[in-house]
Amino acid sequence: MSALDSLDAVLADRSLETIWLATTNNYGWVTGTDNRINTGHPVGVAAVRYDGTAPTILTANIEADRIRSEVGEIAVEEFDWYDTTLADAIEARTEGPAAADFPVPGLEEVDLSDVRQPLDSAAIEEYRALGRETAAVLESVCRTLTPTQTEREVASTLTGRLTKRAMTVPVCLVGGARRLQRHRHFRPTDEQLGSYAIASVCTRRHGLVISATRTVAFDPPAWLQDRHHAAARVHTTAVRATHHVASEDGTARDVFSAIQDAYDAVGYPDEWQRHHQGGAAGYASREWIATPELERNVMTPMGYAWNPSVQGTKCEETVLVGDGDVEILTSTGEWPTTTTEPVGTHQPIDCHVPLDLSE
Repeated sequence: MSALDSLDAVLADRSLETIWLATTNNYGWVTGTDNRINTGHPVGVAAVRYDGTAPTILTANIEADRIRSEVGEIAVEEFDWYDTTLADAIEARTEGPAAADFPVPGLEEVDLSDVRQPLDSAAIEEYRALGRETAAVLESVCRTLTPTQTEREVASTLTGRLTKRAMTVPVCLVGGARRLQRHRHFRPTDEQLGSYAIASVCTRRHGLVISATRTVAFDPPAWLQDRHHAAARVHTTAVRATHHVASEDGTARDVFSAIQDAYDAVGYPDEWQRHHQGGAAGYASREWIATPELERNVMTPMGYAWNPSVQGTKCEETVLVGDGDVEILTSTGEWPTTTTEPVGTHQPIDCHVPLDLSE
């Protein structure tokens, strides 16, 4: 189902005449472009309006020409930036029952994360391309790393090369050996990488978001391989459980239960408490994050990004889970892998392993 078909259903189900979308996730879902200037803000500088006919866009005059060049056939209306805000401009142009995905006076506020699922065929093709390209850049940078580089130097290189591929980079984490033992979110610093390093990125293009992580080792700690393998087994379990739970019309909590069992089976029963484990992915880095009690539907075809970690290690890919099987979107075939057995089933998946750069 296309984005506009899904919005038709929202209008009908909620007895609405109009819906306005200005959060980055929803705007990108409908237009395939990014409406942000300040990338730290979830609401952009333009809103797309849909009333069951053709979508239109509303933005301030200083953005209008640029946005017209980005959105192609979608009509763009404008208001003077000094006269009003985006929210007030929407209110002034809206009659009848209406909703928005951010606070607008007089309009109902809606959350459309469920409506963005599952992915349609056009989005899946874009997602495959983004996954391949993200992984290719991430891996090419990681192959060149040295222990004396700083975390910030690596992050700068990664961000620059990804940006050249017309991606934005909402997340770029690079951690060296010392800090990886202490932090699960390793925001880059001026510290050198040391004996090993992990790089994690989220990239966005055409509204879609991909997540991936790679590990390199220069003088690997004795425990690195075993802990990474444990995290990989949890990851494989999560992927296989997602496919099974979706076929049984289950929910996120069912997948999370399998993740907890996997941590217990690999000898790290408490590690799931120290970092979130991921969840559904698509027009957000995580459309939802699984928890022990989360009752969100596990849909197909849909992207999922699970990111289990065991102290100092992390395994993360974006996968497409369909009715038939699973497809790792962030695999290039150029990085070392090992066949990894999930807990509880005999459906192994090839998982990435740390790249040994010690020679």
